[in-house]
Amino acid sequence: MTADVRVAVVGAGIVGATAAWQLARRGVDVVLVESDETGRATSAGAGIVQPWRPAAVGSWGAYSDLAGRSWPALAAELAADAGQDPSYAVVGGLTLGTDHDVLREAAEDLVAAGATRGWTGLGDVEVLAPGAAARRFPALRTDLPALWVGGVGRVDGRLFRDAAVVAAERAGVDRRSGRAALVPDGDRVRGVRVDGVLVEADVVVLAAGAWTTQLVRPLGAELALGPMRGQIVHLQLPDDGTGSWPTVMTAGEEFGHHYLLGFPGGRVVVGATREADAGFDHRVTAAGQRQVLDAGLTLAPGLAEATVLETRIGFRPVTPDGFPLLGALPGCDGVVVATGLGANGLTYGPLMGVLAAGLALGEPAPFDLTPFRPVR
Repeated sequence: MTADVRVAVVGAGIVGATAAWQLARRGVDVVLVESDETGRATSAGAGIVQPWRPAAVGSWGAYSDLAGRSWPALAAELAADAGQDPSYAVVGGLTLGTDHDVLREAAEDLVAAGATRGWTGLGDVEVLAPGAAARRFPALRTDLPALWVGGVGRVDGRLFRDAAVVAAERAGVDRRSGRAALVPDGDRVRGVRVDGVLVEADVVVLAAGAWTTQLVRPLGAELALGPMRGQIVHLQLPDDGTGSWPTVMTAGEEFGHHYLLGFPGGRVVVGATREADAGFDHRVTAAGQRQVLDAGLTLAPGLAEATVLETRIGFRPVTPDGFPLLGALPGCDGVVVATGLGANGLTYGPLMGVLAAGLALGEPAPFDLTPFRPVR
């Protein structure tokens, strides 16, 4: 089914916008509904694209492997359909640590998993001696070894999402703004009501991030899903090639899993807090700002004179078991839930949009989605 079905996609972040674009380019009648909620995760996400997970097995392993294979082609398709750059670029990635042996073991695991699982986009993998990482990301300290993975990419979530919306509109998507509410009709969905106006649909894709729980609650469904606040600081340096700087992550608890990445024009992103108990409190806090800046300057003292441009707040949709929610909503035919990627939304969000589009059309998933069922 394609032209004979109408799909309402609720949520225009990276998942929802990608799903709407994918459906529309196949000739489906699509309505994309976007609310004005503050703190949407896509708008605040850092943008590291490193999908390869050696320890991931089963469905999560299949998901991460497919994301790694899909990213370059999907970004190229989006650029062509939208007529604008979705900002994805392969820049390579560094993982800093204090233990050379830990980094060496991680490198060996990546290479072995890549050979076994067919990771064509992984690129060169090597352990760099202290000082070598700073030649690739000049603001870094020089006393730490680092793991280098050449295939790591970065993306500006806002630009990717905007390109997906443009591509969707070019393909005929009807874009609506307002608060959506599901409209059930017996044991199936009739559509959604957007600020009091009924939008009829055969299928509704719920890609509203951490707010998805509120959307399904009137149906008597409860999702194990909630917001995790993240505060991410954007800095400005003189434009000296930051657009080609690699991403930077850390190994072990010593650095608190913080990260850095550069974008064109001298912009450097430092992140991020992980605040599970903040609810939807959209504030920059003194403690959060200090945590991020302290971590950033510990890793990259060369950022000390950078200008603080802004701090973005995003509410990551997280689940207790760390698995996303992807699949049909029990008890209400015609509802597909697609959310719950937590801090990995920009890495795995486009693929979730592709998979959600397929589920909306009744197509079989490329791997077992049972561990991702929305109510579990």
